[in-house]
Amino acid sequence: MKKRIGITLTLFGISLIGWALAQGMMNQGMMNQGMGHGMMGGMGMMTTYPPDAVPLSIDDAMLLFERYAKQFGNTIQIKDVMAFSSNYYAQLIDADGNGLGEVLIDRYRGTVMPEPGPNMMWNGRASMMGFGFSGTIQFDEVAAQERANTFLQSYVPGALAKEGQAFNGYYTFDYGREAIEGMLSVNAFTGEVWPHTWHGAFLESAMEE
Repeated sequence: MKKRIGITLTLFGISLIGWALAQGMMNQGMMNQGMGHGMMGGMGMMTTYPPDAVPLSIDDAMLLFERYAKQFGNTIQIKDVMAFSSNYYAQLIDADGNGLGEVLIDRYRGTVMPEPGPNMMWNGRASMMGFGFSGTIQFDEVAAQERANTFLQSYVPGALAKEGQAFNGYYTFDYGREAIEGMLSVNAFTGEVWPHTWHGAFLESAMEE
């Protein structure tokens, strides 16, 4: 089982790097052709749609997430499928509930991609930065949630960090005052907080898998 998971993590890491390289090449091509900035600007998704564009349903998004997860083995599951105005979001976890990575789907085009931000920069299992951090974890999930709540006092006054998921090197939390309003991550080594500003407004969560 450990060997299978190791292969799975390697494949997921390769997919992150491959997507990042492809994205960079596409953005450079757009710039060379005078088409303006690429789709990744300040870690936010920037693109255009026709005014009558209709998004995928959340059920269709779940099918795409499930298909994507199967590329990495039958033991990989999806969790926490959520709809935001800019994208659909899901977490990939193993059979033991350990967080492997975070994935997005463009709501209108149906493009599946690894999430930017902490997933690509802090994820010790699949980072495009050569794992980025090493040493002893300084913040467990409880301490990370406290860091998130301290940040939220000024970022979204009255909001609190809610349900969390541990990944290798960081934690991701939903937050809000009553209902969910957004998402942020906390680095397990440094305690830095990274809001997921690229999602847009929160719309709904899928039913529990």
